Amino acid sequence: MENQGRTAAITLLRQKQAELIRSGSERLPQRSDFTDAEIVQIKAYLGPFPRALEAAGLKQGDPAAAEKKREKRIAAKRRRTAEKIRRQEECTPARQQSEKGA
Repeated sequence: MENQGRTAAITLLRQKQAELIRSGSERLPQRSDFTDAEIVQIKAYLGPFPRALEAAGLKQGDPAAAEKKREKRIAAKRRRTAEKIRRQEECTPARQQSEKGA
């Protein structure tokens, strides 16, 4: 069912692009070109409007943005891991003291 909605949203964007080209405009479709219900449908299946245009093949995605997102994810993982290690090291001396006292 979701695939049909995704396909319908992509078709909607492509039809609007074709309509704009026929009218002599070379611009990409904008949110203001659609009704509120159409915008909701597009965003529900394709995400934010710029990503929706990319999914419909109307706009090229920025390859640098994908790399930046990947690096950001890796950095966040490293921070989480470092924090986890710090907490374990902080906890370890307390365990050693309690074992010595027993």
